[in-house]
Amino acid sequence: MSVEIEDTQDIQNYVRMLVKEQGHEKAELIPILHEINGKYGYISDDAIKELSKQMSIPSSHIYSVATFYRMLSTEPRGRHVIQFCESAPCHVAGGRLVWQKLTEELGLKKGETSEDNKWKLLTTSCLGVCGVGPVMVIDNDIYGNVTPEQVPGILSNYE
Repeated sequence: MSVEIEDTQDIQNYVRMLVKEQGHEKAELIPILHEINGKYGYISDDAIKELSKQMSIPSSHIYSVATFYRMLSTEPRGRHVIQFCESAPCHVAGGRLVWQKLTEELGLKKGETSEDNKWKLLTTSCLGVCGVGPVMVIDNDIYGNVTPEQVPGILSNYE
């Protein structure tokens, strides 16, 4: 679950602590970004600037890493991130109907975050579990062989 960043000092202190614990090596960048993303729900400009300073890595490089990986975000996300597979195997297995039900239930389009900041709806090209399509992931929970009828019940698990 994400929390609001209270101030720049808070994020700077957190970044310093992470770098001290995990190290200044470039190889630690992704794990540190993952920790920041996990705590705050996204990686702010303040976090990128402080990481750049602490690790002696250009901010542009940190930003490119943070935007490359789908699991990381440089923009605030909802408390629960839904990734829906839109690959051909999931589509053929009924993914289009599941997607329609999902967008109807949430009142969101692809890439949107709900007004109450509860949901972020994303699509992905493949989640790597094509044998159980249609597939969606909510946070770290994988749901396979999803039917439109199951969508409301799955979402209710996150109340």
